[in-house]
Amino acid sequence: MTPETLIPVFDGHNDVLLRLWRAGDKSAELVFLNGGGMGHLDLPRAKSGGFAGGLFAIFIPSSANGVGSDGKPEALSPSLEEAQAATIELMSLLARIEHASDGRVKICRSGRDIRIAMESEALAAVLHVEGAEMIDPELKMLDVLYQAGLRSIGPVWSRPNIFGYGVPFRFPSTADIGPGLTEIGCELVKACNRMRIMIDLSHLNEQGFWDVVRLSSAPLVASHSNVYALSPHSRNLTDRQLDAIRDSDGLVGVNFGTMFIRADGRKDPDTKLEELVRHVDYLVDRIGIDRVGLGSDFDGTTVPQGLADAGHLPDLVKCLKDKGYNEEAMRKICHENWIGVLERTWGA
Repeated sequence: MTPETLIPVFDGHNDVLLRLWRAGDKSAELVFLNGGGMGHLDLPRAKSGGFAGGLFAIFIPSSANGVGSDGKPEALSPSLEEAQAATIELMSLLARIEHASDGRVKICRSGRDIRIAMESEALAAVLHVEGAEMIDPELKMLDVLYQAGLRSIGPVWSRPNIFGYGVPFRFPSTADIGPGLTEIGCELVKACNRMRIMIDLSHLNEQGFWDVVRLSSAPLVASHSNVYALSPHSRNLTDRQLDAIRDSDGLVGVNFGTMFIRADGRKDPDTKLEELVRHVDYLVDRIGIDRVGLGSDFDGTTVPQGLADAGHLPDLVKCLKDKGYNEEAMRKICHENWIGVLERTWGA
């Protein structure tokens, strides 16, 4: 597939900022802009594979483990101070990437920003928070983050925090683990609706999912989740959850992680792309072609060897085309559906 025929991909989730931050390189922005072959995503490989933009996650790793409500080990949330300090560093890194890119990377705050960036062949980066541990109970930090460009937020990662209970990584298991949103978590959802910040459902447990359904007036979005009926992982979505997303005119971004696409839940890079296509097919049949996107989880999980990095996205496009998806369908899945749901959520 030549560069002229690449279908642009707007992706629902990546953890490249975390990977670069953990590496501790003082010139991390140049590592991203110039490449080097580490991880899944950098600007040269994005360009070669048609990766035109996406949600760039701010995620704060757990510093310790505890015991969950079901008696099993689970990650503990970082403290507010620890999370805020790390958030500043990660946001600064994205800002430095934009500044050093000479127009090749743009932080986007609206659908119009995304469209302009893609038209000018700049990488369209949307600031996303995965786990809201850096936000205080009074939600003052939410105002600050919004002004800095935050437009998407997952209230929890797969651990509990003051806002709710994230679903732990379990296989086989349902997502019906632990309580849902706290009172503060409900207030966060309402505030995000008022501010038109997208709420990401991907790491919420089942009770938290239904709490958001009850509270939110925005389209329901799971940025990087898959189908429970095909892979019974706690992180995947049941048919009932998928129907709620469909009924809200929301979206599911298909996660490339092998443990979420395989029927046996294994982290195995020797996984065929056809396994991923099964999830796309199921979602298209269940919720409609206009509500399915991609949510790679690049730099955050084990992906099939055939998608070893962003430069291999054309191989996934070819696989989907070989399954019968035409050019119009591929444009929807690759970028139009994501931009559409963000515009419906943001109002711009």
